[in-house]
Amino acid sequence: MAETETKHQPEHHDEDVHDANYQAPPEKTIEEIMAADQEDESLRRYKEALLGAAQTEKIIVDPNDPRKVIVKKLALVVEGRDDMELDLTGDLTQLKKQLFVIKEGVQYKVRIDFIVQREIVHGLKYVQKTSRLGVTVDKMKHMVGSYPPKKEIQFYLTPAEEAPSGTFSRGTYSVSSVFTDDDKHIHLEWDWTFEIKKDWA
Repeated sequence: MAETETKHQPEHHDEDVHDANYQAPPEKTIEEIMAADQEDESLRRYKEALLGAAQTEKIIVDPNDPRKVIVKKLALVVEGRDDMELDLTGDLTQLKKQLFVIKEGVQYKVRIDFIVQREIVHGLKYVQKTSRLGVTVDKMKHMVGSYPPKKEIQFYLTPAEEAPSGTFSRGTYSVSSVFTDDDKHIHLEWDWTFEIKKDWA
């Protein structure tokens, strides 16, 4: 899937995803970044360490995919249990059929696996809106950071969240997720579901 945006209509409003008052710095290529501040030895070494192989070669993992960020997978991470994973490289409209079951009250984290190719990306963000019965019950926005191109999969792990608990919290929740950046590029957006139960079974 080599499209820059998904086909379904996003459930997020722009103000949920982007700060209206924030002005992102201008995008720069790797060549521009390396050429700047050459006289500052410590900064030059820092940039070399940050960019790695990307400073000497064009990192292109999938030549048929024009995107700079390829989001591969979402995982729910709970200590002591196998990760529950969603493959984000196929038909995103089918994701809602894959129901995650989460035990009420547990601590969990969300992990996003992604590839960065072609150019450095600035100010990646993960935004998630959770709804139940059509009512928004939670919003989270995480600053993921800036990443250079790499041949290896990179990932971001959110801080721990606590699943809702109690009889009235049990049930099915709908989630709209967006992986975006400071320049308002939507790298991927997808909808998925989970169910809060009294136990894992």
